[in-house]
Amino acid sequence: MSASVLPAAQLLVTAALVAWMVTGFTRLPGRWLRWKMFCRANFTIITLTGTKDGRTEPVNVYEYLSPGSFILGPPQLQAILTHLTHSGRYDRIDGHGRLLNADGEQPIEVRDSRVVL
Repeated sequence: MSASVLPAAQLLVTAALVAWMVTGFTRLPGRWLRWKMFCRANFTIITLTGTKDGRTEPVNVYEYLSPGSFILGPPQLQAILTHLTHSGRYDRIDGHGRLLNADGEQPIEVRDSRVVL
């Protein structure tokens, strides 16, 4: 009888572990042993236009991220905008887009080189 108890116990433990891992994909904040996927990641999809001496051109902020990096949150976006304006490359940067994170999707704007949520 003990020979059949061990496989049954292994099967029960395996099923419990799989069930616990699947609940990691559910939205249950504040519950013990649960987490949201990418809970601290911010993904920004944004279209920007830089102005210098009255001329405008598109700005690709992703060129200024380190190679292989694609996560761009508002603080990082603001740092890049500040660098581009303080270095004299642009007088002003404006644009609009979407910010995606664990809380959902929300609009994001850049007005006069400042990130506005």
